[in-house]
Amino acid sequence: MSSPEPHGRPLTLVLVGPMAAGKTSVGRKVARLLSVPFIDTDKRIAAAHGPIPQIFAEHGEQRFRMIEREEVASAVREGGVVSLGGGAVTDAGTRDLLAGEPVVFLTVSAEAVAHRVRGAGRPLLAGEEDPVQRWRTIFAERRGWYEEVADLTVDTSRRPMRMIAEEIAAWRKEQA
Repeated sequence: MSSPEPHGRPLTLVLVGPMAAGKTSVGRKVARLLSVPFIDTDKRIAAAHGPIPQIFAEHGEQRFRMIEREEVASAVREGGVVSLGGGAVTDAGTRDLLAGEPVVFLTVSAEAVAHRVRGAGRPLLAGEEDPVQRWRTIFAERRGWYEEVADLTVDTSRRPMRMIAEEIAAWRKEQA
């Protein structure tokens, strides 16, 4: 493990960005490079509360965002590389939790993610509308929040994930 930060937890880095930007794949690589744990808040929520589409269907987005905020708070307290769900930044409480944390916004073009979002079981992309157009709409709605919380923005559209991870890990080490 890397040297802990002053408050005793591992080095922390939070990844935000739209659905299919590569938060999980980049996050795992960054965590390995920094020798810290990787935490995917969506996976933790699903493990504790059931599939996310089911939470949305049975309890609505507001209840899901409350569960998500609690999971983000827990993950940030633990430290490591923390990957947030695409919509986590829509919650003001979650954005407040990120203040003072090193946050990287992974951005990506719609063209680069077109094949990633089709049939991927993402609840906000379900319905009659073209999933890529729905993705564009959701990204446009959330972009300002991603930019608000981010200390660094990295485009994942065209570069190998390994290079992106190395760049982010080097940036985080400089912040320590």
